Amino acid sequence: MADNSIRIPPLYYVHILDLNTNLTRVIEGPLTYALKDNERLASGKSPLKMVQIPPRCYCIVHNPVIKLKNKIVEDSFGMAKVRYGDREVRTSDTHPKPVPLYPFEILEQDITKIPVIRPNHAYQIRAIRDFQDGDKTRQSGDEWLYYGPGSYIPRIECEVVREINPITIKPNTALKLRALRFTIDKYNNERQAGEEWLIRETGDYLPQVEEEVVEEVKALVLTEKRAIQLRAVKSFVDVYKQQRKAGEEWLLTIKDTDTHIPDVYEVLVGTVNAVVLNNRQYTYILDPVDDSGKNQFGKKVLKKGECTFFLKPFEKLEKGILDVIVLADDEALLLKAIENFTETIKVKGVEETKSFNAGEKWMIYGPRDFIPSIKIEIIERRKTIPLDENEGVYIRDTSSGEIKAEIGKSYMLKPQEVLFELELPPIVEQLVNQQLFGIRGDVKRDGKAATTTRDKTRVVTFRVPHNSAVQVYNYKTKVNRVVFGPDRIMLHPDEQFTVVEISGGIPKREGVNKSLSLLLGPDFMSDMVVVETSDHASLALTLSYNWMFRVNKEDKNDANKIFSVRDFVGDACKTIASRVRGAVSGFSFEDFHQRSSDIIKAAVFGKKGDETKNEMFFPTNVLVITSVDIQSVEPTDEKTKASLKKSVNQAIEITTEANKARAQHEARKNEQFSKGTLELQKVKDMIESEKEQIKVIQLKAKNLEVQLTGKAVGEAIAEAKSKKIYYESLLQQVELEEEAKKIERETELALSKNKCEAEVAYKREIDELEIQKAKELAKIETQKFKQVVDAIGKQTIVSMARAGPEMQARLLKGLGLKGFMLMNSKNPINLLGTASGLIPK
Repeated sequence: MADNSIRIPPLYYVHILDLNTNLTRVIEGPLTYALKDNERLASGKSPLKMVQIPPRCYCIVHNPVIKLKNKIVEDSFGMAKVRYGDREVRTSDTHPKPVPLYPFEILEQDITKIPVIRPNHAYQIRAIRDFQDGDKTRQSGDEWLYYGPGSYIPRIECEVVREINPITIKPNTALKLRALRFTIDKYNNERQAGEEWLIRETGDYLPQVEEEVVEEVKALVLTEKRAIQLRAVKSFVDVYKQQRKAGEEWLLTIKDTDTHIPDVYEVLVGTVNAVVLNNRQYTYILDPVDDSGKNQFGKKVLKKGECTFFLKPFEKLEKGILDVIVLADDEALLLKAIENFTETIKVKGVEETKSFNAGEKWMIYGPRDFIPSIKIEIIERRKTIPLDENEGVYIRDTSSGEIKAEIGKSYMLKPQEVLFELELPPIVEQLVNQQLFGIRGDVKRDGKAATTTRDKTRVVTFRVPHNSAVQVYNYKTKVNRVVFGPDRIMLHPDEQFTVVEISGGIPKREGVNKSLSLLLGPDFMSDMVVVETSDHASLALTLSYNWMFRVNKEDKNDANKIFSVRDFVGDACKTIASRVRGAVSGFSFEDFHQRSSDIIKAAVFGKKGDETKNEMFFPTNVLVITSVDIQSVEPTDEKTKASLKKSVNQAIEITTEANKARAQHEARKNEQFSKGTLELQKVKDMIESEKEQIKVIQLKAKNLEVQLTGKAVGEAIAEAKSKKIYYESLLQQVELEEEAKKIERETELALSKNKCEAEVAYKREIDELEIQKAKELAKIETQKFKQVVDAIGKQTIVSMARAGPEMQARLLKGLGLKGFMLMNSKNPINLLGTASGLIPK
């Protein structure tokens, strides 16, 4: 290219600037242009390629030229006018030929393929300026959807905000939408800004511009054992055409629907499991729902099995599921009427109508099943109290207040009766418990009592020990009765035991022993008495007395005398001690030491003339002291006590030494005898040992003989078994080889058979394919010939028939026919047998 000329190839262009007029024009190729002195290249040293828009493509040009009737509008100077600041979308339809860019035109967006909107997809379009879109007027800021399938050609008046993908609504799901502004949805329903609704139809759904997807709502599955409880947050009509008020709660079960998708105005309160009652169960429902669907607060209903139901909103079970009350033949129920009602009951197989007033009590007896109605309260379940002839219970009549004891037979409480707890004084309670629970019950010692308590409703029983007596006082009749043992006392409600408190210990102390029974004797008691002789020797005497009560058990007055003295032991011991101290004070220590027994017996029993009496009698309580024994006499003075102790010790030592010498002599004698016996036993043991040794040798010889015989027999048996196993294994090996050969031959035969069958099947399929191919080719040729004839037309064939043979051959050859045959009615051709001749033999 020379300095003053430029070669412009085809589909290229340059901008030439005229320096004189300051105008720029476009020169298109192919051309070799010589620049004038007043012209310069404005587009650069190299030519520019024209904008060539392929099919289904577009570009955007900034500052486009103005066209009028597809011609560029020029100004008075001959320069193309442009729309400054504007844009233009050019496509292959609007500009099928390559076009140059005129001065001031800028390719804002390069060539881009026209976007294709897939089926069930859309573009969200926003208007950036006012324009007329077909029949619709679009304002700036308007948004709408451009639905597929199709191609979207961009426009300068609007922009693509985003691509809207479809949301697939699956079965048992729904799509929750929210209106961003007032709109009319696809079902022609008006929606206010912020309003929410559900799309329940399955399939793809494209949200509108004014719609916002909130969430996907899944269906809740209802079963026979599971229901859902819902609450309305706003008054609306649900999908079941039911009017729901704000705050209302209701239950949906499988009877209403199998699945439920919660509406936008519904809140899932929770799932409700079915309450299942068998034929032996029942329950109470509080605050039941009536037929109108409202709760009857404060009421309750009874549900009996066998049934299955759901608790409706605000309903609840009072005590859960209860089992039918089964009463045995020794059981009963104490019932009370909560309100007035009338009930039909069966009495000996006959139905009777009976009225009950509120607060009335009655009992029903077994054996039977019982389900209490809502108007009945079960106070308690009672059972027949089994009582032996020595057992009983205390019963109070609540209507009269009377207390009685039922003893010796089984008893069922009446409706107005209750068990009564008899309270005993604490000391009596302790003494009775001690005997009931296996502790010695006739005496309480040192203030220790049993910790186990008795059943206070049971009649108090006390076993009177042998040769003892118990006094019982009746406060109602004010009469005492004395029971002599062995016997059993059954304490009536108005009776009480007399507690006997007896002195105990040495010396005697008051209130040590407490008892309900008084021993009649004979028995003994001991006491310590300190006396002083005439020569002022102080002695501590330990005395033991035998005593007994001389009572006539048949005489009530005589029997009551033994309890007239509260502490007969203390009273008797004091009396005897007084007599002993008076008698000993008249004797010296030597005289008392020599005949202390006579002095004390004379003091206790007294004398009748020169003879001492045999007993001491207390007429107040018929107590008799039959004998006195001196157990010990100890001086209270230390010096006297030490001298007596020394003399006693010397006598003990002398006796001990004599016993020791006698024992040593006896031991030596026994030792010599034992040695002789031991030597004799050794000789006998040696003889027995030799005899046993001979037996052992004989047994060893027999054992060796048995071992040798067993070894020979075992080796012979082992060799026989070894040979047997060897020949059996050879036989088995031969059999297995024959079996293997048989299997091999059968396998080869099966393979040959399968191979032959496969070859036959293959040949058959090849033949069928050849036949099918021939049929299809024949069909195609026939179809082709028919189409050619149809294409030629009837008139053409007539012209061919009228033309000469040479012309006919040319015409037919022009039709692409490889072979042909012409005939007419004057020159027919016999085609009989032609088809068979065409088939190769």
